[in-house]
Amino acid sequence: MKYYLIAGEASGDLHASHLMRSLKEIDSHAEFRFFGGDLMAAVGDTLVKHYRELAYMGFVPVLLHLPTILGNMKRCKRDITEWQPDCVILVDYPGFNLNIAKYVKSRTNIPVYYYISPKIWAWKEYRIKNIKRDVDELFSILPFEVEFFEQKHHYPIHYVGNPSADEVREFLAASPSHKEKIIALLAGSRKQEIKDNLPAMIEAVKPYMQHYRVVLAGAPSIEPAYYDSFLQGSGVEIVYNQTYELLSKSHAAIVTSGTATLETALFRVPQVVCYETPLPLFIGWARKKLLKVKYISLVNLIADSEVVTELVADTFSVENIRRELQKILDGPARETMLQGYDEVIRRLGDQKAPDNAASIMYQLLNHQTI
Repeated sequence: MKYYLIAGEASGDLHASHLMRSLKEIDSHAEFRFFGGDLMAAVGDTLVKHYRELAYMGFVPVLLHLPTILGNMKRCKRDITEWQPDCVILVDYPGFNLNIAKYVKSRTNIPVYYYISPKIWAWKEYRIKNIKRDVDELFSILPFEVEFFEQKHHYPIHYVGNPSADEVREFLAASPSHKEKIIALLAGSRKQEIKDNLPAMIEAVKPYMQHYRVVLAGAPSIEPAYYDSFLQGSGVEIVYNQTYELLSKSHAAIVTSGTATLETALFRVPQVVCYETPLPLFIGWARKKLLKVKYISLVNLIADSEVVTELVADTFSVENIRRELQKILDGPARETMLQGYDEVIRRLGDQKAPDNAASIMYQLLNHQTI
């Protein structure tokens, strides 16, 4: 079978690479062509465009790079049409991928599979119309999405397990956790996130640096020079491509909201979740009025309760981060959070997501009963 995959970010590159390996195991004749990254390229076949040339976040950056974005979309559509894969597999990255899905569905007979479904339960719920129209099969990695899609929107999906849970389980099996006096900083994977969040994280942790090492997880898509202005003279260390190693040793963490909050929980590291926004008072108000969910962190969304403290928009401040960090370094708040993590891990289950998804995709392509 010929599989065309599209991943637009570092996390998508990681998850898509694991899915590709699983597809190769079940389909010895698998061929891949893809928009993605180095991890997908390491699995093999043809990298058409690297995600570094796709990842623009925010209204202004998107506007400034609109000709590039539109050019990439046009090239992707043309490439799919010319290569004629047996299926197109979209991996997260909804702004780009839903546009591709619309094109593929309207112009070809190629089935569209969406691995790691768009998070429309939080924002842009209207996209359900596009998904129902353009996506043949949706593969979810978050258990609470089943109720949202199937009960609220009457659109059947596949919950296949969670790849982060798979990856952390495998890592811990090979390298058991050994905690040290480390506070980890996970400041995001994009420059804007880092610029907005890292300075406050560093300032908040200063009182604890006599007793703890403070270590920042460098994002693979960010050049080391970008971090220099933030870290110079701070005493904060930085490591690259060692996030799991760092979390396995950390006593606590300050984490920018995103997949990293879930990974931190899976390593059972108590954390403070924070995310600075422009116009914090307005965003704080809008969050309550416009967002469809009570929480922003995956940990709390999966648990359906406030396991970790979220400091977002109008609650984001150095003082608040420092206060919440103090609570989880020791004592009852730390133990309560760890108990909440146990419930999150239970709800995720133990299915191996890429293997499960690959099996379903292969059966669908071969018209087999699932």
